Amino acid sequence: MKILVIGSGGREHALCWAIAASPLASKVYCAPGNAGIASVAECVALDVMDFDGICRFALGSGIDFVVIGPDNPLAEGLADRLEREGLRHFGPSRAAAELEWSKGFTKDFCEAEGIPTARYRRFSDAETAKAHAADHPLPVVIKADGLALGKGVIIATTRAEAAAAIDSMFAGAFGASGRSIVIEEFLEGEEASFFALTDGVNILPFGAAQDHKRVGDGDVGPNTGGMGAYSPAPVFTPAIEREVLTRIIEPTVRGMRARGRPFRGVLFAGLMITAEGPKLIEYNARFGDPECQVLMMRLKSDLLAILLACADGVLDTVNARFHDEAALTVVLAAAGYPEAPRKGTVIRGVEAAGALPGVQVFHAGTKLLEGQLVANGGRVLNVTARGRTVAEAQKRAYEAVRLIDWPGGFCRSDIGWRAIGRESA
Repeated sequence: MKILVIGSGGREHALCWAIAASPLASKVYCAPGNAGIASVAECVALDVMDFDGICRFALGSGIDFVVIGPDNPLAEGLADRLEREGLRHFGPSRAAAELEWSKGFTKDFCEAEGIPTARYRRFSDAETAKAHAADHPLPVVIKADGLALGKGVIIATTRAEAAAAIDSMFAGAFGASGRSIVIEEFLEGEEASFFALTDGVNILPFGAAQDHKRVGDGDVGPNTGGMGAYSPAPVFTPAIEREVLTRIIEPTVRGMRARGRPFRGVLFAGLMITAEGPKLIEYNARFGDPECQVLMMRLKSDLLAILLACADGVLDTVNARFHDEAALTVVLAAAGYPEAPRKGTVIRGVEAAGALPGVQVFHAGTKLLEGQLVANGGRVLNVTARGRTVAEAQKRAYEAVRLIDWPGGFCRSDIGWRAIGRESA
């Protein structure tokens, strides 16, 4: 089969890497891809939002299956367009993906379906929102309704911070995504990510992970798209998984089907494990980044066979088997990230790092310039390793990081600290 993966980040490198290992795949393409993806797939110079170009290429090249990686093309209806063109694909429709591209929709949906989540209210003007926030217990969570590259959430600890966040969003800090906002209670607990594939009826659990959103060691500094992750997540016990499936995932699949928007793809549930049990923070309609990287490192089953079964409505005919080992990924980011990452700096030593046993280096924001590997984004490399424990995986990952010569980059030095603390307790 000829496969086309849409995207250019670390998530898409991990997907291409796993798909290329499938005996079902005769050729893998990626649009637009990056310097690392080029080692496992043929990169095609197409923007992820160029739906006409994607369809022309897929039809003209005899593509058998399209895998959509990022959120924006899903939110704008790429899956719907592929469906109209008769192209088999993995990824939900625009209507189903509203679970990600509208936080307000998801909050209303959870309320209607009895799915545990934070108490909330929606607002479409700044003054009403600020009046509500002025009386809300602190800290208070302010969210832009739409997609904001993982940065449209502000946890305000003072009234002034809350008012400033509201003004900023309505002033256009997140573009059209901030035209309406959600204000909700702050949930106490520990965050975890859970992934489940669904064909609209059947559900296949696909593992849990924890990521590190803050830019600095000790979880300080601004939120980012993710500075590292590990899987499995020790906090996510079998009992919690059962509760998440019965109280969150299953009602979501039923409720979306009943609304005429069956969800077919991967449900990425961002959760808070509270004293009262797991509660949904938000949904994403695609694999996480960098969580996808650790999941792919642990996956033993044929990823392509699973994605095809999901697209064909026969997800109950496949299983997802994972290595018992843990996996951990460290994100190397360009200096200045997340505010103003520096592009164009030269990176050396990536091949030596990837040659270590149990290590894969997934590229995110890279390109080749005059034969040299250079940074071409904020999050640039994902150094990923497996080990018997999270601590062993962390040790291997940082050994590989030390082999990379990149003065223009940085990373956190404590990825996995929470899980390692549990392992040593």
